[in-house]
Order: sequence, then C-alpha cells, then structure tokens
Amino acid sequence: MDFKGVKDYFSWLYYQYQIISCCAVLEPWEQSMFNTILLTIFAMVVYTAYVFIPIHIRLAWEFFSKICGYQGL
Repeated sequence: MDFKGVKDYFSWLYYQYQIISCCAVLEPWEQSMFNTILLTIFAMVVYTAYVFIPIHIRLAWEFFSKICGYQGL
C-alpha cells in the first residue's frame, strides 16, 4: 500500500475542506474554534440519529403493520 499517496490524498481533502469552509483565511485560534464547534454539532447529530431513528422506525413499522392488518409475533 502506498502510504505517501494516502497521506497526500487526505492532505488534499483537508485543503479542500479549508477552501470550501473558508477556514484558510482564519487565524489558527479561529480555525480551532470553528473546527471544534463543527465537530461538536456533527457528533450531536450522529448521536441523536443513533438514539432516535431506530425508535421512529419501529413505531412507523408498528403503525403501518396495524393499518395493513399484519398480525406479527
């Protein structure tokens, strides 16, 4: 496996992230604050999806099963 190529690819992805989010023009402390806030929001969305989406899927399945007349276990 070519580790230099993988490192270059991730470096390129990080550069693209900085350009798209305009982090390249921020000072280092501003970049760290922006990245921390963004990472916190992302972690909260993933956690919320992990906790609540299975519950909603189960409730929807029970609701539509009763409407369609499916007699489950």
